[in-house]
Parts: sequence; structure tokens; C-alpha cells
Amino acid sequence: MTVAVEGPEETGTDAPDPPPRTARRPGRPLVVAAILVLWLLLFAVLRGRHTLSLAAADLTDLHRWFNDVNDSIGADRNSNPLFLYFFNEIRLVIDTLVTFVQELISQPGAGRPVPHIGWLGVVGLTGYVSWAVGNWRVALLAVAGFTFLGLQGLWQESMDTLALTLSAVLVALLLAIPLGVWAGLSDRVHRIVTPFLDFMQTMPTFVYLAPLTLFFLIGPASATIATLIYAAPPAVRITAHAIRSVPTATVEAADSLGATRRQTLTKVLLPMSARTVVMGVNQTIMAALAMVTVAALIDAPGLGKTVVQALQSLDVGTAFNAGLAIVVMAIVLDRVTTAASARQEAARHAHGRTAAWRRPLLGGGAAVTAVLVYLSHTYVWAAEFPGEGGVGSAISRGADTVTTWAQDHLSGLTNAFRDALTTGLLNPFQTLLTDSPWWLVGAALVALGAVLGGRRAGVTTAVCVGLLVGTGLWSDSMTTLASTVVATVLVMVLGIVLGVWMGRSALVDRLLRPTLDAAQVMPPFVYLVPFLALFGATRFTAIVAAVVYAAPVAVKIVADGVRNVPAATVEAATSAGCTTWQIVTKVQLPMARSALTLATNQGLIYVLSMVVVGGLVGAGALGYDVVAGFSQGQLYGKGLAAGLAIVLLGVMFDRITQAAARRTSA
Repeated sequence: MTVAVEGPEETGTDAPDPPPRTARRPGRPLVVAAILVLWLLLFAVLRGRHTLSLAAADLTDLHRWFNDVNDSIGADRNSNPLFLYFFNEIRLVIDTLVTFVQELISQPGAGRPVPHIGWLGVVGLTGYVSWAVGNWRVALLAVAGFTFLGLQGLWQESMDTLALTLSAVLVALLLAIPLGVWAGLSDRVHRIVTPFLDFMQTMPTFVYLAPLTLFFLIGPASATIATLIYAAPPAVRITAHAIRSVPTATVEAADSLGATRRQTLTKVLLPMSARTVVMGVNQTIMAALAMVTVAALIDAPGLGKTVVQALQSLDVGTAFNAGLAIVVMAIVLDRVTTAASARQEAARHAHGRTAAWRRPLLGGGAAVTAVLVYLSHTYVWAAEFPGEGGVGSAISRGADTVTTWAQDHLSGLTNAFRDALTTGLLNPFQTLLTDSPWWLVGAALVALGAVLGGRRAGVTTAVCVGLLVGTGLWSDSMTTLASTVVATVLVMVLGIVLGVWMGRSALVDRLLRPTLDAAQVMPPFVYLVPFLALFGATRFTAIVAAVVYAAPVAVKIVADGVRNVPAATVEAATSAGCTTWQIVTKVQLPMARSALTLATNQGLIYVLSMVVVGGLVGAGALGYDVVAGFSQGQLYGKGLAAGLAIVLLGVMFDRITQAAARRTSA
């Protein structure tokens, strides 16, 4: 007998349909690898075609047009109403402010052979202000630091740098803090302002200089305007963040008590956000100091000019002495503003109460400071720093001695390291970028942008590539791109190694973080000096300096990302028998992917700005084009186009990495 097996129709029951089989989409790493392989294959066939190379002395129609615009603006500067009643007036106001501050502390005043406040008064004022807003330890540091500037023989140069920095910071804060408060109170203003702040903070320092000289000429006024534009975004962003971070319940409580909007702002929002706002002032001062030194390229006086002249003549000793002075000033200004922020927080918790003994001491200190200012205004011995700068001469000689010793005894090691990295990594990658057809590189960049960052990042990359071609500096842009990518890879290797170490060890974090914080304070010029001594004037010098300059921010971001991995997850992996290597590579780093992408974003931006500054020490490419545009009138248009190309590279890098960070954190 045969038994029939009933199907679903026969039994009357409905069996679920099997899920449809869908083709598995390849992962992003596989797609990226496929793009790179295809690029290499086409490069082997098409190498050397359509590379859009341009000789150093050649100009395109765009460059000549920029030159013509510069010439016509120069001819119409004193007749065009836009310049007569707008740009020239702005320049006059800023120039008047800078001249006033310079005559106050650095340059001979009207009818005087010395400034109105000499070195003794400046040191006294610095110590008193540092004590008043901070504490006695910071005051001692400030007095010692400023005295050291004089012992280096760089008092006037240091005061010129301080004068430009203070002028720029004053104007920047007058504009930035109200705008930051407005952005903190209004969502609409915040949405409008944020893209502009993002754009301004991705632009390397060099980029601000060329366009501003077009409207404000070369000199201290243009340097100050460039500095305040560069330094304002941190204050706007941090002030807005501080206002928005005030607890909503506190604001609602003030509203329920009948406080007006003005009372809520002045009695609640600003007092509760004072510490964060002061930290924004700190960041503005640090950005201004960094920009003032770079602005020496457009004839800004001060320490930056000394460093630039020394770098151009390869005088390591003089560059090191001036660079050390910049570091000392940066540390003093950073410590003072940081202490001021801490005091604001302490005062808020103490509800504005101060120790009974502090006010009488501050009054006595003010009297002593007034006497020192009077003496420095009246007597030459208290106005001109005594001595011939013997300490600075000794530092310069010591730096030259160390440089000579390093070149005699370490050249084999340093040259081997330089040659290995240059021939093994930099040259092949640069050849791939510069010898491939421009359309092939552009297609590869657009594809990589779309895969890593999404459709919008791909569109942005396509626009940037098209505009890069339009600048006429495609080959130089690719050379800068190669140096930037290689340096960023090294930054991320260093960032992951040290960041994981710091993230896993509280002791290592306590030991390394102060050094990283101090490294972020130093302006970019300073990093070029020691590596110029070790490696000479080559593009490798700029790359190594860029790695050291960008590494601190990447290390700290990676460390914070690793530390934020839930402890329970790490403990579960440990209890499952995972080794330390497995925990790091299989748990902590994968869970910190968004932090790694953010570190890459910040590393790229820092590296790009430093690689361009490296044009002063033989890095070539876009950095050299910008510097040459300042020094040679016929190349001004090319330098302006190079600045535009740097902006495009920065925007492209920033959009791709930010979009990738959002995708990895989603």
C-alpha cells in the first residue's frame, strides 16, 4: 500500500515562504581595494599622459588674470569708493590700533626714543594681571618667562609679536563673543554660522594671507586682520557651546521667576558659562599667536619674521632661539588664561566670595605695578632691557653646535631613515598621483569619496577636483596631496600606538597628556627648526615636522575613544580568554572606529597646514607657490591660485572624513 504525503494544500495549513535570497553587497574595504587595483592597472597603461604639469615659472590665464586684478586694484586703491570708504577705513582703524599698542610696549612712541611702557613696566603688569586672574604660581611663571625673552636679546621682537596678538585678540573677541552668544541663543543663527566656522577652521593659515594683501596691502594691518579672522572661530564656537550647555531647568527656573531675556542672559547664562567662555579666549589667543608668526610672510613684525629669515638662510641657531621665545610666550599666555578659567569656576562655586586677604594684597600689588610702570616710562634703564642678549647668543651657539654634531654623527642614520621613507613610500605614491592622467586620479578620488563618505562627499570631491584642474596647479596639488597622505598615515600609526597605550593605562595618560597639551600650544613654525637641523631643507623635513605637529591631537582623540569603550565589554572579552592583542584589535579599536575616523580628520587638517608651511624649507609644491607669490610680484596670481588649491584640498579631506565619521558612528 502506498501512503501519499500530503502537501500544504492537502493539509490546509499555510507553510511560511522561504526568505528570498539576496546578493550580499561587498563591504567598503573590498570596494576601496577594487578601486585602487583598477587605478594601478590603468596607471601602468596610461602613465605620463594628460598629467597637466606646469613649470615653476609658467603661468596660466587664470594666474595672469589674478595678476591683472592685483594691478588694477593697486591702481584704483585711492580712487575706488569701495576702497576709499570701506577697505581703506578698516585698514586705517586696525593700523591705528596696532600702532597704539606697539608704541605702548614695543616701538618708540611719538617724540620718545623708547615705548611708553618699558620692559620693567611690562614685566610688572604681566605678573600682576597673571596673579589677579590666576594665582601666584602663574604670576611667577609669567614674570620669569617675559624676563627670559629679554635675556634672549629678543625683547622688542617679542613685544611686537605680543602687540599684534593682543590687537587681533581684542578685535576678534569684540566680534566673536556677541556672535557666539547669539548663536547659543538662536537655533537659526547656530545653523547658519556653523558651516562658515567649519570652513574657516579647515583652511590652513597660509590661505588667509594672499587674499587679504589684495585688499589691505602688505604690513601689520593685513597681518592683524588675517590673525583676527583666523582666531575668531574658536571663540564663536566655544561661546555658543557654553551658552547651549547651561541646564534647561536653570533657564526655566529663571523664566518662572519673571526674569527678562536680558536678565536671564546676564544673571544666569553668562555667569554659568564664564569658565567655558574663558577657555574660548584661551583658544583664540593661541590661534592668534600661531597666525601672527606665520603672518611674517606679509611683513608682520616680531618673532615670526626672525624665524622666517633664519629658515630661509638655514641659520638653525637664530631660528631655534626665536622659536624658543615663541614657545615661552605661548606657554605663558596659555597658563595665564587656563588659570583664569579655573578661577572663574572656583568663584562660581564660591558664589562670588573671595578670601578676605586677597583684596588688600591686590590693591598693594596694583600700587607696586603702577610704580614700575612709572619708572619704565620715565627712565631709560627701566625702559630698555639691560644687557646684550648674552643668553640668546649662548642658545644660538649651542643650537649650532648641536646641529653640527648631529650632522656629523647622525647623518648616516637620519639620511637612511629619510631615504627609506622617501624612496619606499613617498616617491611611489607621488609618482602614482602626478604621473597618472588627471581624469583618472579625479575619478579615483571621487569614487573613494563616495564609498567612504557617501553620495554628498562624492559630489563635493567631484567639485573640488574640477576646481583644482581650473587652478592650473594640478601637478603641484597632487605633490602636496602625496605628502599630506603619507604624513597622515604616519600620524595615525603614531596616534593608534600611543592612543591605545594611553587609553588602557591611566598612568601613561597622566604622564603623556601634559606633553601633548604643551605640544598643541606651539605654533607650527617652531616644529620646522629641529628637523631642519636633522634632515636639511627637504620635503621630508616638512613631512616629519607635520607628523610631530599633528600627532598630539590624533593621539588624544584615539585615547579618549579607547577609554570610552564600555568596561563591561572589555571584561567580558577578558573572561572569555582573549589576549591583550585580541582585546585591542577585536574589541577596543573596532568599537572606537568613530574616534579613529575623527582623529584622521583632524590629523589631515593639521598635516595639510604644516606641509604647506614646509614650503619655507624645501617642501615645494603648493607651499612654495604661495611663498613665491609673496616674494615675486609676477607670481602673485600663481600664489593666489595655490592658496585656492590648498582650500580645495582641505575641504575635500574634511568632507570625506567627516562623512565617514558619521557613517561609522551611525
